[in-house]
Amino acid sequence: MDDDRLITIAIYTYEKAQIIKGILESENIPVAIQNVNLIQPVISSGVRVRIREKDLPHALQILEQYSIFNEKEAEPDAPAVHEKRILIPIDFSDYSFKACQIGFDFAKNHDAKVMLLHVYFSPYFPGAIPVTDTFTYEVTEDEALKQVQVRVKKDMKLFSEMLHQKIKDGLLADVKFDYTLREGIPEDEINHYCREYQPTLVVMGTRGKDQKELDLIGSVTAEVLDFAKFPVFAIPENVSFSMLDEVNNIAFFTNFDQQDLIALDTFMRLFGDYKFKITFVHMSAKPDTWNEIKLAGIKEYFGKHYPGREANYTIIDNNNFLDGVEKLVRSEKIDILTITNRKRNIFARLFNPSIAHKMLFHADTPLLVIPS
Repeated sequence: MDDDRLITIAIYTYEKAQIIKGILESENIPVAIQNVNLIQPVISSGVRVRIREKDLPHALQILEQYSIFNEKEAEPDAPAVHEKRILIPIDFSDYSFKACQIGFDFAKNHDAKVMLLHVYFSPYFPGAIPVTDTFTYEVTEDEALKQVQVRVKKDMKLFSEMLHQKIKDGLLADVKFDYTLREGIPEDEINHYCREYQPTLVVMGTRGKDQKELDLIGSVTAEVLDFAKFPVFAIPENVSFSMLDEVNNIAFFTNFDQQDLIALDTFMRLFGDYKFKITFVHMSAKPDTWNEIKLAGIKEYFGKHYPGREANYTIIDNNNFLDGVEKLVRSEKIDILTITNRKRNIFARLFNPSIAHKMLFHADTPLLVIPS
């Protein structure tokens, strides 16, 4: 890959672009900004901040120290977040505990805080009640909601006590954790809380392959993958490892665009402390020598910026990629599948399920999704 090729690392207003330009150039990283309204540059929007490809890892390392780089993903009044935070949505199931095993282990190795989140749903709909029954309904609803809240608090207390016992028995990494309860639709509340909590990583347990296929529509994890602004790590209940230093092989799917390089840097900042082999994977409908060349370029880029790791690449047939993924997992003994989840409009989500969805429901391998 061409180290001097310019890539876009952010799109901001002119004012923010100038601030980022100043920060990076003070660190001897040349910056170009494009799409400026030359008549009224101060109010220009959609300004591209561009740097040389070879400067990308260093630039991202610098910018993550500044809250301005993350403000577009934050709530208006959200404070700048510098500490590492792990969010683990749970439903008190066995696969919730599996997510806690992985999440606590990650937190231990990264000196991160852990927050458990349980969202409970109260299925009461006033519109379905006759007007004459409104008072009776309100009383009944209030009592029922209190019962739900009492039960949920009890379940969370028992789950928390179980985790403390597992820590005491040496079966769970010894990290401090807290929990919170929210009422609402689980996938909506998880994403809302993410914007508030600003997690470094979201770790979610999922059912095994056979059970997930029965729950294709309305899967909480699938909905979170679609809308999350933070990396989401989906852990199947029957995953073979419980500690991340047991991971040996990673598959990283690429479409050869600059967002993949930024996602790769995010991945390495999350998992770079672990030792593993990485396989770059591209999906193509037909053989193409140019794809081979670009994959070799990504491998070279990875070796140059993250030395000391074994890497290779392969191409999967796009016409039957689920079979290709399963064959890849078996042949390369893949422990984690990693993809970049690109934003799509609502019609694409409804009628053309994303690659992330398909992998989630058809694979028993953990799936790490990094938003673009």
